[in-house]
Amino acid sequence: MSKEIEISVVSPVYKAENIIEELISRLERVLNKMNIEYEIILIDDRSPDSSWEKIVNSTKKNSNIKGLRLSKNFGQHSAISAGLDYCKGKWVVVMDCDLQDSPNEIPRFYEEVKKGGDIVWGKRIRRKDKFFKRIFSKAFYKIFFFFTSLKYDSDISNFGMFSRKVINSSKNFREQLRAFPFMIHWLGFNVKQIEVVHSKRFTGKSSYNFIRLVKLGFNISISYSNKPLIVMIGLGLIISSFAFILGLIWLIKFLSGEITVLGYTSLILSVWFLSGLILLFLGLIGLYIDRIFNEVKNRPIYVIDTTSDAGNF
Repeated sequence: MSKEIEISVVSPVYKAENIIEELISRLERVLNKMNIEYEIILIDDRSPDSSWEKIVNSTKKNSNIKGLRLSKNFGQHSAISAGLDYCKGKWVVVMDCDLQDSPNEIPRFYEEVKKGGDIVWGKRIRRKDKFFKRIFSKAFYKIFFFFTSLKYDSDISNFGMFSRKVINSSKNFREQLRAFPFMIHWLGFNVKQIEVVHSKRFTGKSSYNFIRLVKLGFNISISYSNKPLIVMIGLGLIISSFAFILGLIWLIKFLSGEITVLGYTSLILSVWFLSGLILLFLGLIGLYIDRIFNEVKNRPIYVIDTTSDAGNF
């Protein structure tokens, strides 16, 4: 009879061929010292490098390591969902593979949940990201929070420990657009935070560039809130009120004889401006309809291509 797994570590992998061995080494060193049953699940999000080969080689050396390879690049949060669906631990740690979040924090998470708690987030202090990335991140979250009305600490990412109850509840989220920390935040439960050291990326650079971050933020804003529609309605009301007042002023001037020649420029500018707003509103509504269309198709969040030999899922 197999022993019950106490802690599962779930980590999505993409373009990490030079990181995987160090990641596993640090995780093994920490988890072995804790003297518990554990598993490490690495999900290859169809990385174009040799990340999968590195994962398979690692599973041959340690049966506690298990690998999943997706059939294509579904994205980081879909890969996390795959790992959560397959993990078996009583407690689950989710962390990125770039080692900016240290495995050394796992025992601290474990101590905290033992005191009573369902979720323990790692709050990053003294972030080691580049200056412009930190500035952009703060601006991004301010705009994002405005459009979603979510109350969420921008220093918290995916890194944390979660109870089996939380993980099982998170599996009910089957929408196409995934955002792991926001899904967990929505669930509620007993939440704690501890400050964790944030390190520089072990090697390479993040696959999230400016365009991808903006796109992700915009998609999440639409998926988690109707506030963009409310903002558009408010803008429409303001413009309509302004146009009504301006129209009354022009009408009074016309009746009093102050206007003798109708203005071509004002007419063209009004038509173009209002036409642009109409197209903007229709486009935004179209994006919401597109989200509905993608959800009703009910396609799988991810597709597993293969598993490692040592990973008996």
